[in-house]
Amino acid sequence: MGARVLPRGMWRQRRRAGLPGRSRSADVEEASRRFLLLGLLPLWVVPGLADWWMHRRTHIERTSGAKESMVHALMMTEAGVPVVVGLLARVNPLVLTTMGAAAVAHGATAVYDVWLASGEREIRPIEQHIHSFLEVLPLTALAFTACLHPEEVRATLRGGPGRQDWRLSPKERPLPAAYLGGLAAVIGAGVIIPYAEELRRCLRSRPTG
Repeated sequence: MGARVLPRGMWRQRRRAGLPGRSRSADVEEASRRFLLLGLLPLWVVPGLADWWMHRRTHIERTSGAKESMVHALMMTEAGVPVVVGLLARVNPLVLTTMGAAAVAHGATAVYDVWLASGEREIRPIEQHIHSFLEVLPLTALAFTACLHPEEVRATLRGGPGRQDWRLSPKERPLPAAYLGGLAAVIGAGVIIPYAEELRRCLRSRPTG
């Protein structure tokens, strides 16, 4: 499941001692994995929180209301399910197919979301740009995951003939609990709580006119 992660100084010591070092491809793989886990996933929260703020500024509770807010909850589910599966389960054709299907569903729901809101409230240009980030991030996460697991991509394209290809199983090397807990806290504080507040506000507000 990927290259062994050792401190940079230890790799230098191994090379000086004539032991096998880390190849350039392993360096690229490790950099990609770090960007996916430490960059892309946490930063996903930033445009999500910005989008929530734009909804608040345009008074979603008095315009499109709960119907649009529920669509936002659906999109969070479409984005959240593949993230959870990818973090906890061994990447195989089932996981890759789930991530791809969720990305397509998320994109289609995003189009419906804009269509639903456009006749009810003002959608400013900055909000449209925020949507662009939110729409492309699931595909970016899928692309990085696919690059890190080329054998599983090939198995997916072949239809995943093995029984294990279509079964959820835990990762052989689970991610650190501290990382998973920190990511959950960031997503909870930056996405789940704000959008739960939005839905609550919309449900409590009566439509005007």
